[in-house]
Amino acid sequence: MWRSVLTFLLLLSIASAEGQSPGKTISAHNYEFMNGRWFDGKGFVSRTFHLVGGSLSSRRPARVDSVFDLKGNYVVPPFGEAHNHNVEAPSVDAVIRRYLEAGIFYVKNPNSLPRTMPGIGKVNIPTSIDVVFARGGLTAAGGHPLGLVKRNIDRGNWTEADGENAFYFTINDISDLDRKWETIKAGRPDFLKTYLLHSEEYEKRKNDSAFFGLRGLNPALLPEIVRRAHKAGLRVSTHIETAPDFHNAVVAGVDEVNHMVGYSPDQNLLKSEGVSRYEISEADARLAGKNNVVVVTTLGAAIDAVKRIDESAPDAPLRKEFKNLLIRNLQLLGEHNVRIAVGSDNYRQTSAFEASRLHELKVFDNLTLLKLWSETTAATIFPNRRIGHLKDGYEANFLVLAGNPVDDFSNTGRIEMRVKQGESLTLK
Repeated sequence: MWRSVLTFLLLLSIASAEGQSPGKTISAHNYEFMNGRWFDGKGFVSRTFHLVGGSLSSRRPARVDSVFDLKGNYVVPPFGEAHNHNVEAPSVDAVIRRYLEAGIFYVKNPNSLPRTMPGIGKVNIPTSIDVVFARGGLTAAGGHPLGLVKRNIDRGNWTEADGENAFYFTINDISDLDRKWETIKAGRPDFLKTYLLHSEEYEKRKNDSAFFGLRGLNPALLPEIVRRAHKAGLRVSTHIETAPDFHNAVVAGVDEVNHMVGYSPDQNLLKSEGVSRYEISEADARLAGKNNVVVVTTLGAAIDAVKRIDESAPDAPLRKEFKNLLIRNLQLLGEHNVRIAVGSDNYRQTSAFEASRLHELKVFDNLTLLKLWSETTAATIFPNRRIGHLKDGYEANFLVLAGNPVDDFSNTGRIEMRVKQGESLTLK
């Protein structure tokens, strides 16, 4: 049944033009999908939806090209990846397939090298993933991600031209911001990426070579960067490490915090101070909720590090304390209605890996995690598009699952069909 459906839809599909903008629908077909159980944000409702001009409609159009019986299967919005840097040439074809296989249609790349961006016709078309790129990030002299740049130059993979004004912009003071701002905007980023790393120690770290690659912007500059970005119509995402970084990002007015506090803790700091520097305060969580800040998780590796604790190991108490901290931080954000998006920041993985690890942590029930992955994540990647919900007038993007993911979250991987902008996706 499904093979014939996919073949039929593929034969009907219209070839997409190169350079198609994200979200622009091109389907000229009207389809009816009956006997599906459609996710409404609370559960699954048996109903019929129509795909008209690439959008969902509960009303039957005058002309229906084909009717498909979903036979009681479960329909959910596609998933998103809110933090990954792997959408780049020359491996983009394999990466696209990996995302589509996992039902991930939307990807956010918060820092990209302009010359390795995918060519026209590779992404942001109906038959591929939709991606937004920050291009070069804003950091301080010797700050993150300069260590990564240096390693690639030393290995011969990059040149000096790939550093300043390409992969990053050094902003030490307002004069740097004044001088480089037009260049930053001229790069046409989809959003702005900024870096805070141990900003509570900015003065201590800024001129110390021991902290090369382990520092970021002067936190006092961030509010002005945010002001200029918002004036230019750009949202701001900020890399953070510690709870003070989280505080400085939120009070500066950023739109998105990249990384959950504690995603990659300093082991020496944990041993000397315990978890205190990674504990989000209730006041900061409250302000983040009030300001509609989105927090991207990227906790997969940290969860892996604490999910199997050897009770006899000397560091077992500290590992337990850290695991409890991760849980408390996530619960605290939830209590204050902070929006949480699913992102992995794992080059060889996707947000499917991140979602599975969050499921193992057992902070979120299956319904909540499904909504974070499909609704909140889509909204932080493409805030101006009608995606992330299965409603009239929303883009006809959805997955058909063989089982109920609220009953068993592993059913998110049992994908029978993928529909994007009104047409079926057939993986090559």
